[in-house]
Amino acid sequence: MKLMTLNTHSLAEPDYEKKLEVFAGVVEQERPDIIALQEVNQTMSRHKAHIPAAWGYVPCKGNETPVRTDNHGLALSRLLVKAGCPYCWTWAPAKVGYDIYEEGLAVFSRRPVDETSQFFISRSHDFHNWKTRKMVGIRAEGMWFYSVHMGWWGDEEEPFAGHWDRALEEIKSRTQPGETVWVMGDFNSPACIAGEGWEYVKATGWKDTYELAGEKDGGITVAKVIDGWKERLIGTDGMRIDYIFCSRPVTIDKSEVICNDSNYEIVSDHYGVMITIPGGMTVSER
Repeated sequence: MKLMTLNTHSLAEPDYEKKLEVFAGVVEQERPDIIALQEVNQTMSRHKAHIPAAWGYVPCKGNETPVRTDNHGLALSRLLVKAGCPYCWTWAPAKVGYDIYEEGLAVFSRRPVDETSQFFISRSHDFHNWKTRKMVGIRAEGMWFYSVHMGWWGDEEEPFAGHWDRALEEIKSRTQPGETVWVMGDFNSPACIAGEGWEYVKATGWKDTYELAGEKDGGITVAKVIDGWKERLIGTDGMRIDYIFCSRPVTIDKSEVICNDSNYEIVSDHYGVMITIPGGMTVSER
């Protein structure tokens, strides 16, 4: 089984159309079982899209915002269907982005989606507050897979710890005994900083699959100054802030950074992460 996560930057990314096609080609070649995407935008002024059943869209429970014609997830789905690599997928918005976008999260699955979920992890539920945060997830073959875009550790209004605490409460309320849960995405918390978000998540019992991997690279997912980090620590070589966490110890064959110009072309201001797990849509305990 392969899992992949990427903060797409989507419609805000320069040369967007080309980079979308590149990423679709990466998905076509790698065939990850699950893909978690963040900053999956659509323009607020666009009309509602007509989505053919073949494009695999599964409405996210509780989402009343329509998928619009330029939705990034919809565009990716269209390309994957054209390439003969169809996915089921869901999407829900969390907030307004860059004043013109409905910015959300998406999860793609090669397997049928049994259930969807979305919930706030921020105190704010204000769609026009840029600090509003959600999780979006799917349940497939007895496991939950969530996409998340967290806030920052030191934020006085919306601290990281509060976001993670709320996430755990919501996840627990939706999870059956024995189910494995994966949380994937942009955590906005560098692994190189002690005593902050990365260590906080691990202290709650969750496992960083990068650390569990038998084979891994340097792990850096942001190598330049980006929005949200212009006045924050980035480190000499960049930061590892995009993660795939699991609710229990599992066997991970490989963790690799993708779309970083050495392992596929760059498609976003973040690089992606992909892990390989032995077997199919089942996991063995480490």
